[in-house]
Amino acid sequence: MQSPLEILQEKFGYSDFKYDQETVIQSVLNGKDVFVMMPTGGGKSLCYQIPALATEGLTVVVSPLIALMKDQVDALRLNGIEADFLNSTLIPKMQHHVMAKLRAHKTKLLYIAPERLFSSTRNDTGTEVPFMDFLKEVNVSLFAIDEAHCISQWGHDFRPGYLKLSQLKQHFQNIPVIALTASADVQTREDILQKLQLTDPKIFISSFNRENIHYYVEPKRNSYHRLIEFIRQHEDESGIVYVLSRKSAESLAADLEGEGFSAKPYHAGLDKNIRDRHQDMFIKDRVKIMVATIAFGMGIDKSNVRFVVHMDLPKNIESYYQETGRAGRDGLKSEALLFYSYADVIKLKRFVEIDDNPEQSAIMMKKLDEIAEFCQRKVCRRKYVLNYFGEEHDGNCASCDICLDKHEKFDGTVIAQKALSAVTRLKENFGKTYVIDFLRGSRSQKIKEWHKSLKTFGAGAGISKNEWHGYIGELIDYGYLLQAGDMYPVLKLTGKSRAVLLGTEKVMLIQSVERETVAESSIQYENDLFKKLKSVRLSLAEKEHVPAYIIFSDATLIDLAAYLPHTLEEMKRISGFGEVKLDKYGELFLKEITGYCQERRLTSQMRMQVAKRRRKSGTGTRGKSVTKLESLKLFKSGKSTQEIAALRALNASTIESHLTHFILTGELEVNELVAQDKIPNIKNALKKHGGLALAPVKQDLGDGFTYGEIRAVVNHLKQEKPD
Repeated sequence: MQSPLEILQEKFGYSDFKYDQETVIQSVLNGKDVFVMMPTGGGKSLCYQIPALATEGLTVVVSPLIALMKDQVDALRLNGIEADFLNSTLIPKMQHHVMAKLRAHKTKLLYIAPERLFSSTRNDTGTEVPFMDFLKEVNVSLFAIDEAHCISQWGHDFRPGYLKLSQLKQHFQNIPVIALTASADVQTREDILQKLQLTDPKIFISSFNRENIHYYVEPKRNSYHRLIEFIRQHEDESGIVYVLSRKSAESLAADLEGEGFSAKPYHAGLDKNIRDRHQDMFIKDRVKIMVATIAFGMGIDKSNVRFVVHMDLPKNIESYYQETGRAGRDGLKSEALLFYSYADVIKLKRFVEIDDNPEQSAIMMKKLDEIAEFCQRKVCRRKYVLNYFGEEHDGNCASCDICLDKHEKFDGTVIAQKALSAVTRLKENFGKTYVIDFLRGSRSQKIKEWHKSLKTFGAGAGISKNEWHGYIGELIDYGYLLQAGDMYPVLKLTGKSRAVLLGTEKVMLIQSVERETVAESSIQYENDLFKKLKSVRLSLAEKEHVPAYIIFSDATLIDLAAYLPHTLEEMKRISGFGEVKLDKYGELFLKEITGYCQERRLTSQMRMQVAKRRRKSGTGTRGKSVTKLESLKLFKSGKSTQEIAALRALNASTIESHLTHFILTGELEVNELVAQDKIPNIKNALKKHGGLALAPVKQDLGDGFTYGEIRAVVNHLKQEKPD
């Protein structure tokens, strides 16, 4: 069997692992149960696909997403991997064919829904047997449970069919189980582990930070016209627009089509054939915009979605994170825009309450309050989301509206005094919503009658609800107020409040005025060539009857258009070109690149100069390059490899891999990563072993040298003598 890294490179065309992939894979290969939380687009599927190829036997992937099963199987088959799925979309003849392949041990990965796992099937004698018993006959080596949050009633997408998965360890005690999810808070994570009854599981929580997604929240005023303006900035790009109701999905899709956009609606009330047709058109780039309720999205593995818009407020942070995470799975810059109005919070409160379950209703209400806080607070959006999932962030992402907007401050002392006075007169016993209604002089029956006679009642009537939510959020951020209590938090004064109430301390509040722009990409590329390559990809996709992104992602095509490879050997360096795809498509794309260079009269020498300059000016556009850039930024700020690893919750070896990459681009020198007196020893060892294989070199050098140091010298030698 090949090593995991060899499989990654040869089958999938990626040069190195990211996040905790390598450690997760090794844990699975060691027979351990594993729980993995990794962001959408972070490569969760490789955590079980690579072990499946590195071991004998069948890997069973449990997924609730019928739509995703076919796409994942198609993608695996294009990489030369035997994979199948069993679900209700297959006609009986095809189901029999899949079962026959399983009996003959010809399938490496089988995708099924949880309900199928606990159904019955016919064995080779025609006798009806439980599907579990059938699996015991076909040498299962691994179970992978995708979208594992579906097992938790505290999660945002509970599926009753998942609850039976706790029986897996009873039937297959010695078979490892890997459970994976992209979004679960601490309570949901604990619930998943308890319900699955995994045996002493290894737990891996990767960074939730989707660095390529830019987050914006705007007031829900003139939102339709703002949406049109936003979509025009994304001409000919794929996007999803989420709305709350089925009626809104249909009417907005029709309006967008009337504006000349390529858009279709999607919701659970549509006829299944229409729904499936719209989804297929979107996946295959025949429709650019899907206007949908939350019924759409889970199982959509489309990598080139450039934007996600929420016209209405999501019910919780998990849903928002997962839905916005459907953008930018290829690692390229993508945008998430949310239109916010407190009226949406009021509307959603009716939907999150669960009959006869006050405990779960309270949790869902708390989650709704947290997404409202996310919209109202003047805190870095990225920091808020990451903190919600228990991850630290310094709060200066330079890619959200809070961090990009240039602010001017105004004297908000009177506003602050009104808010603090209201909290005082209400004896610090009420939450933010009640305090705001009190300040605005609401005639709602919820306002207690004796409160209406208090001096501060109605003192803030001239300020809107949305503005009050923002101001009180700032007062909390600045430490003039705090929220106490977990399920139903109330506003309390702090040690800083008194000076403001006495007028001895001025409070400056924020007013947004102008937003900075963000560069589209860290790399220059030939845009005309990129369009030609997209056309070639689309033709291949139609011929293969698969979505275009399964052939190659936009990131791969951009790298081709940037570095202009002229040989198959050069093309192997482009992320996404494994051996099978290189053999199958390499010559076709080389022909297109060569023809383009001839049209532009770019000689081989000129092309190499262009490629080298681009490597030095940017690190490429792949998702892995985004995480490498963060490591480089921290290293140049004076952080050590160990400090960066601790800050980013990654292995030190992963950080070393990130940094050594920048020796190839010319952004780091080898002596910045390796002590000067070690370099000759490493060079001699490399020369002695007649190549660039790291393992024998490391063994020869001993414990005083790291793989990162050896790789740094290897890249230094490559940089000195480019191919």
